[in-house]
Amino acid sequence: MTTDHALLSLVYCSTATRAFDDDELEALLASSRAANQAREITGLLLYREGEFVQILEGEEGVVEALMTRIAEDPRHHDVRVLLREPLHERRFADWTMGYQPMVAAEPRLAEGYRDSFDDLRVGDHDMIGRALMELTMWFRVRQAAQRAEALEIR
Repeated sequence: MTTDHALLSLVYCSTATRAFDDDELEALLASSRAANQAREITGLLLYREGEFVQILEGEEGVVEALMTRIAEDPRHHDVRVLLREPLHERRFADWTMGYQPMVAAEPRLAEGYRDSFDDLRVGDHDMIGRALMELTMWFRVRQAAQRAEALEIR
C-alpha cells in the first residue's frame, strides 16, 4: 500500500437539523450506498433520535473529501470528527453503508441500549475508541442475528 492509496478510518458524529423519518433514512441510505460504492468507501451508520455516528473507511483523500462534503451538508450540524486513524485493512469491507437504527421499546431493560451518543462527544481518544469498538461489535452481532433469523424463516 503506497501513501497515495493509504486507507483511512474516520468517525464523526452530528446532530440532524430535524428528525429523519424511516422513508427519509431509506432514501439517505440508498443514495449514500450508491455513492460510497462508486468511491470505494465502506463503513457504518448509526442513527438515534436525531443523532448520527458514522464510520467511513477508504482511500485517505477520498474519505477526507467526503468528510468535507458531509460537514457542509445542511441536513445536520454540530459535526465533530471523533477519530481519524490509518487503517491497514477495512473493518467493513462488505458494507458500503451498514446501517442499524438504535431503538428499544424499554430502554432500561434492553441490553446494550444507549440513551444517546453523548459519551462519544466527550472524553479522550482512548475512551472514544473503546466506545466505537463496542458500537461496532454491537452492530456486527445484530447483523449476524438478523441474518440467522432470516435463514430460519426460509
